Amino acid sequence: MVDTMALLPPFVRSARSPRTARPAEHPPVALPADDEVLLDAPDDRLGPALVAAGQSAYQMAAALLEATRAEAAWEHRDRYVVRLASFARSRPEWFQEWRAAAPHDPDQLLVGAQLAVDRAWDSPARAELLRELNPLITAAARGDDRDPVPWRLALDHAHGSNAGHKYFGELWEAAVRRAPHHYGCHAAALRYLADSWHGSHRECFDFAETAAQDAPAGSLVQALPTRAALAYLSDGCGPDVPRARLDAAADRAITLSARFPAADPWPAQIRNKLVYVLALLERWPDALDQLRLIGPHATSFPWELVSEDPLGRFLELREEVGARSASGLPRSEHVERTHSHDH
Repeated sequence: MVDTMALLPPFVRSARSPRTARPAEHPPVALPADDEVLLDAPDDRLGPALVAAGQSAYQMAAALLEATRAEAAWEHRDRYVVRLASFARSRPEWFQEWRAAAPHDPDQLLVGAQLAVDRAWDSPARAELLRELNPLITAAARGDDRDPVPWRLALDHAHGSNAGHKYFGELWEAAVRRAPHHYGCHAAALRYLADSWHGSHRECFDFAETAAQDAPAGSLVQALPTRAALAYLSDGCGPDVPRARLDAAADRAITLSARFPAADPWPAQIRNKLVYVLALLERWPDALDQLRLIGPHATSFPWELVSEDPLGRFLELREEVGARSASGLPRSEHVERTHSHDH
């Protein structure tokens, strides 16, 4: 435990009290009908790139990622890389053309590295296959020295290949030098720590809370404690985390959610995770507020943790939240932990 605690010295320390949640700045919308809810709908920039890729044209995807580098829009870049790599797994023709046309393009190299890691991750020989991918990730990292996304990918790669704490810590330092508050890198570190500290969720909360308190108010890192809460509530081991700490994590994410417009695809995954945590905490009215802010934008994560039909599970829980909110049942202080193994 001591070696792992030394991994992240800037962040693992006592956190200050979290900010108090505030009412939503954007009025919620009415809940859409079930048939209007979409799963993992792309935003207005990614959507056309995916349509073009479906027609075997890579140029729009290339232009989109080039623009994220020019704008230093690292959070958007991270999400777009993940989505484009996922699309390339099922529709590879456009990506193969891109790789042939621009073998040294840093954006193509990054999507290719993400694609290779995703494929290896699903294999029973994951650790061995991932270790063979070091050259791909190194090439992607050389594309733009400002870019933290290859380092997020390197953190995921190190996690999956069972890298030691010292090596992971070196990657972490390189990542936060480039973008101190990049959500993707923080989420990757939290996943690694959750496995390294299996059952020691309080230490994971220390990391997540301190990173959030140091991040700007509008940073997605403000939602990191909610991810720690989800890991705890989805795990069946380790000592209990005080209820107040779980509520504080949810309150911090509610404050972040309030900064974004209703029915906006950008904060959809943050809000979907928050709804799941609020439901597990039996905070039904708060969960209903977030469902109204989500609008038609369901996301696979976290519902895929508990169902092979994530959209169906989202709609089921939405109905349950509405019914329990209408019943006026008081919030329970008892939290029943589930048994998913995803962190």
